[in-house]
Amino acid sequence: MVASQTLEQLGLMKHVFLTGASSGIGLATARVLMGCGHEVWGTARDPVRLPQQEHFHPVQLDLRNSSEIDGVFLRALRQAGHFDVVINNAGSGHFGAAELLSISEMADQFQILFFAPARVIQLALSAMRPRETGLIINVTSLAERFPVPFMAAYNAGKAALAAFTMSMQVELAQSRIRLIDLQPADICTNFNNAVPKSNHDGLYSVKTAQTWEIIERNLKNAPGPNLVAQRVVKLIEQASPAPRVTVGSAFQARMAPLIFRFLPQRLRIWGLRKYYRL
Repeated sequence: MVASQTLEQLGLMKHVFLTGASSGIGLATARVLMGCGHEVWGTARDPVRLPQQEHFHPVQLDLRNSSEIDGVFLRALRQAGHFDVVINNAGSGHFGAAELLSISEMADQFQILFFAPARVIQLALSAMRPRETGLIINVTSLAERFPVPFMAAYNAGKAALAAFTMSMQVELAQSRIRLIDLQPADICTNFNNAVPKSNHDGLYSVKTAQTWEIIERNLKNAPGPNLVAQRVVKLIEQASPAPRVTVGSAFQARMAPLIFRFLPQRLRIWGLRKYYRL
């Protein structure tokens, strides 16, 4: 309580709206933010899974239901008074061959990964306009630059949000409202446990099994979600944060993007096929 009062007196306490706060990166971010004395309005489909503690305000929100996004955000905004920071973190994955994905499966991924966050961005901007200041952090993924095989809809949804973010960064160039594209590499969470998998015939069974084994191995050896949470806090504290930030292991987050930047597409595809043994 003392820390929060001190931050509030100094004008440093932030009101944060955070989607997907019940697990993984979202839960870690909520805890780190509260530990720093900030107030967090965190969402989840099931509010029972959200933290029940001081400085946290549980918000029930299912991003699949587009009709409830406006009302939920505006109710949280009225309770908070204003939001200094809005973080689009909630996500969902799907594992299966792109050739066999149904339109409904692709639409579900885009609703969660692109359409819902895009609407939250619009609502956040509208709320931040009167104060002419604010920060919007969109958690995309390094997968938008390094597509994960058999997660085409996930890769595409994250890439769409990254492109949308960059477009708005250009459009808001003269504004004090900042947008950041935060791109985590592999992070060790329970995300994969909730990823639905398509049932295929023999066409892709060997390849999907090999790929999933590599994905699981990478996640087990990856840094934990606190790494992302700590980076979020640093971004909030910076006066002029970078427009795009990667976070993860040194190789994935720093070296690989640098190498890939100078490779032609043919070599990028070859490198990914070698990496996933396809």
